[in-house]
Amino acid sequence: MNADMITTDDALADLCAALAGEAWFTLDTEFLRERTYRARLCLIQVATPAFVAVVDPLAGLDLKPFMHLLHSAPRKVLHAARQDLEVFYDIEPRVPAPIVDTQIAAALLGHDDQSGFATLVARIANITIDKAPQRTDWSKRPLTEAQLVYAADDARWLCPVYETLHEQLAAQGRLDWLAEECARLTEPALYASDPELAWRRLRGGDFSPAGQQVLRALAVWREREAQKRDLPRSWVVKDDVLYDIARLLPETMAALAAVTGLEEKARARHGATLLDIVQAARQAEPLALWTTVAPLTRPENLQVKALLERVRVRGLELSVAPALLATRRDMERLVRGADPADIFHGWRAPLVLPLCAPAAV
Repeated sequence: MNADMITTDDALADLCAALAGEAWFTLDTEFLRERTYRARLCLIQVATPAFVAVVDPLAGLDLKPFMHLLHSAPRKVLHAARQDLEVFYDIEPRVPAPIVDTQIAAALLGHDDQSGFATLVARIANITIDKAPQRTDWSKRPLTEAQLVYAADDARWLCPVYETLHEQLAAQGRLDWLAEECARLTEPALYASDPELAWRRLRGGDFSPAGQQVLRALAVWREREAQKRDLPRSWVVKDDVLYDIARLLPETMAALAAVTGLEEKARARHGATLLDIVQAARQAEPLALWTTVAPLTRPENLQVKALLERVRVRGLELSVAPALLATRRDMERLVRGADPADIFHGWRAPLVLPLCAPAAV
């Protein structure tokens, strides 16, 4: 089955019309993000059991019809969907729904929770995918034959993978589990980059309240600057530089020059702004934004280990990836005193809550 290459608006309209009548279709993307804040969408691949198509957004296409399709089609099937969904969210700030993530579907059937696409295709379809073109520059045109085959195969072979996993989950009565897990991936908050919340990406628990205020203000500024210039955050200023500024609290350009890692070019461009940020943040009311959590004691670590072993055994009994039932972080929260019902709900509750009772450890 050869893939149709979509490079005109008329061809894209025909593709969208064909897909609109399908109960589901597979979806994948190729993008670049090493040099930009937002990923640059380079290809969109779609397939049904009957046909495969590769859409070239760099051909100057109007993607509005396709975006409408993404939000109106009854089911979109992806593998490890989060990055693909983020790409579409950046085009239009809403998340395509509903979706099915075959990585999650596989984990609900006992496969590893991080199963790669090629691994599942080999196990389910007995097909070996050549992953060599994966790291190529997808923005260069013309694309090579190897790139086109690789891109099309990602959508083509996702069809039998999905059909097999769907059939197996239906037989075990777990389609509701899959729907619940996949719905979590369509929460817009996962993809929104609010500069005011950028401080959460950093580690500030060791700083004084005044230092935390400075670090928060620096994170907000960097996020806005990265968004405005469409650059990776680290290309504006690296994390370690922000930490050093918040620790040293420089008041002059000479003091700023002592910050390790702040290159002369960046200091010339942003130095005055950084000093203003430090001064303004130091004058604000000190607030403790980050909380410092004491390390678990040895008995607590042993309790976490025992709980995770219970989860592992339960996962084997159910043929569900244990990490999908509960993570180490979940069990650490439990040991620190969180209510189990606040951690485990939905399909997990009846499976995991009995393991959390004191008698179970």
